[in-house]
Amino acid sequence: MATQSLPHRGTDENRTVLALDLGTQLGWALHHPDGTITSGTVSFKLGRFEGGGMQWVRFKAWLDEMHFTSDVGQILFEEVRRHIGTTAAHVYGGFLAHLTAWAEHHEVPYMGVPVGSIKKSATGKGNASKEQVIHAMKHLGYAPEDDNEADALALLHWQIDQGGAR
Repeated sequence: MATQSLPHRGTDENRTVLALDLGTQLGWALHHPDGTITSGTVSFKLGRFEGGGMQWVRFKAWLDEMHFTSDVGQILFEEVRRHIGTTAAHVYGGFLAHLTAWAEHHEVPYMGVPVGSIKKSATGKGNASKEQVIHAMKHLGYAPEDDNEADALALLHWQIDQGGAR
């Protein structure tokens, strides 16, 4: 588990936790200080006439917007240790590099959580399928748009179960 040890600005009780399932179709979930949870997905797919760097420019702008509107005090991300394809590994690495650089620059602590830990917390099985994670989040009362949003919600609930988000 990768961790970052930068100090919090303010107290945990008045900061938002942002959970991310990194990828071109990014899943996100926010745990607000008042206890509410919001979630969704955002696409960083490149447009027909965009250069490869635009994906990262838009991702960093999205992080700035989330931070400005929600006062993000901690970031969690799904830590993927292996990818089936080379392209997926490169894309994940790009998102991870930009996320960690952004977090360092803004002094926002971040932590990666292994996929198996998230799935086990959500479903009881570390090798649960995408459908099982979606079902587990629906059982908690959410209506995730896809597996990316479900994974972000599961990650957020992993932290809540650990006693890290109140």
